[in-house]
Amino acid sequence: MDIIAFSDVQANLPALEALLEIIDRERPDLVLMNGDLVNRGPRSLDCLRRWQAACQGPGQWVSLRGNHEDFVLHCQRRPSSTPTKAALRRFTDWTAAQLGEAAAEMAGWGDHWCLTPAAGGHWLWATHGSLAGNRYGILADTPEAVLAERVPGSARVFLTAHTHRPLLREYGDTLICNLGSAGSPFDGDPRGSYARLRWTGGRWQVRLHRFDYDRAQAARDFSDSGFLDGGGPLARLIFTEWRIAEGLMQRWNQQWREGVLAGEVDLDTAVTRFLDGVGAAAAAG
Repeated sequence: MDIIAFSDVQANLPALEALLEIIDRERPDLVLMNGDLVNRGPRSLDCLRRWQAACQGPGQWVSLRGNHEDFVLHCQRRPSSTPTKAALRRFTDWTAAQLGEAAAEMAGWGDHWCLTPAAGGHWLWATHGSLAGNRYGILADTPEAVLAERVPGSARVFLTAHTHRPLLREYGDTLICNLGSAGSPFDGDPRGSYARLRWTGGRWQVRLHRFDYDRAQAARDFSDSGFLDGGGPLARLIFTEWRIAEGLMQRWNQQWREGVLAGEVDLDTAVTRFLDGVGAAAAAG
């Protein structure tokens, strides 16, 4: 059994195209997309259609939902309760409008997937986040007490994602493999990431790989698609995350979200001041 697994394309079509070229060349038995194919980027509909076309090829193809598939579907069902909350999720409403009726096709994707080799035992378990939910990932410093609540004890290999940081970590008899992000890594390396898994000699061999793609085209897509204009102020933050390969949204939420919700500062100002600080810190470093 030979598997290529990836996650968090985040509507980055050039990254997806480059990864599919690798898959076409390597011809694994199974390809697993572990959530967040769409949203937080400019070309969600194109990525969905390209992925669906690839899934018609030889071998087995597995599609799982991540938190962004779920959030897009939620936004299509329920409007925001206040103008401020609408502004905070404007980039996802932009994605939901781009996907239109095609978004419903993601609703049938599973939230986890398991594989037991024919020899028995040594389960492989995949989900976008963890047993705690698809917004709860695993990092290098996640305490073991927390891992006990997030990692299935029966799994020999646990494939997770969500954090955009690739990772191999041992936990008891389980190898945790965080796939990182194919389209928007947060570990300082702008290249996409994926994992290759092979069942050989009665055990799983797992390796993480990085790949290059056309970042100049990806940058143009952010602008030419209308994402930066239509996605609201947070679209600028998302673009900066992609450009510097560093996660910023959590820090912004901690510093500014409550003030925006309380009406103490408008969203555009909060994003501008935060990004000014990011730029100043980068210059100082």
